[in-house]
Amino acid sequence: MAATNFTSEQAILKEVVRQDRNRRAIRLWLACVLLVLFGLVLVGGATRLTNSGLSITQWQPIHGVIPPLNAQEWQEEFDLYKRIPQFQLLNKDMTVGEFKGIFWWEWAHRLLARAIGIIFGLPLLFFVLTGRVERKLWLPLAGIFLLGGLQGAIGWWMVSSGLEARTDVSQYRLAIHLVTACLIFAACMWFMRALSPHSNEPAPTRYSAKLAGLIAIMALFQIYLGALVAGLDAGLSYNTWPLMDGAIIPDGLLVQSPGWINFFENPKTVQFVHRLGAYALFIIVAINMIISLGAAPQTTHARRSVVLFLLVLIQAILGITTLLLQVPLHLALAHQAGALIVFGFAIANWRGFYGELPRQTSIVVGD
Repeated sequence: MAATNFTSEQAILKEVVRQDRNRRAIRLWLACVLLVLFGLVLVGGATRLTNSGLSITQWQPIHGVIPPLNAQEWQEEFDLYKRIPQFQLLNKDMTVGEFKGIFWWEWAHRLLARAIGIIFGLPLLFFVLTGRVERKLWLPLAGIFLLGGLQGAIGWWMVSSGLEARTDVSQYRLAIHLVTACLIFAACMWFMRALSPHSNEPAPTRYSAKLAGLIAIMALFQIYLGALVAGLDAGLSYNTWPLMDGAIIPDGLLVQSPGWINFFENPKTVQFVHRLGAYALFIIVAINMIISLGAAPQTTHARRSVVLFLLVLIQAILGITTLLLQVPLHLALAHQAGALIVFGFAIANWRGFYGELPRQTSIVVGD
């Protein structure tokens, strides 16, 4: 019987080693996916900030990988752009050379979007077919892949809003597109963190995990508000801080009718709500840090709370500076990058309260 138990323990140890190796491989894969997603969001931000998003007026998932290769093809692509309101009302003096400048941003964004499908899909298929992914992860990871496919359709749905009656894309669709990208980013971060070793230290308080979840949701909401700000070019006006239009609470926040529409279509209101959201997030993160340091100093949870606070502080400084300098491209992109870093860390911090994902094994030690 002792020999049987020893053999079973060896088998379990071997299985644990195998799962550790597989989990490391999956974490590395998800980290690569997160890196490409991060770049995709930044290139998308640059595409919006340079008004390049409508330069490609057709959705060609396969053929669209190949850019124009000669003068004739460039002219054909430019002629398609000339048909839309953005060219006719805003860029009617644009040359082919200037068109290339906006074309490459949108093409790079679409190329990265296609690449992320391959970078996610092919390794996932390999991991599943070779038994490296635990069965309980099959559906969640497949769901992320399907959400990525839906995101491509959402991207075209967004672009199509600016091809007929508008000179830019709908801020509503832009916000949905960015939030969906962030949900994919969050899901990858969540599972990468779930497969990572965790500290066994208890949470500072019984409410710490819920507070971490609230912070992550608030960070996502701030990104949503930021998308509305970008979609309305709201950051190009009221470039003062802490006052806005000469007041703490400016006039004209509810001038449009019905009143609720101001929160989506009034640039002043949207920027003001984005400011309020930033203040609220800063306060909640500061409270979280104070509670964690007071209840459980010198723990991993307390250290993470400090890092999260510092990230939000840096992000606040970037946001204020971007506003005061009237949204220069490099600072605006740094602010967008900071938002994704804060959100990603908030997701990882939230997941950190739930421990490593339980292992899946059918091997049992004999009595």
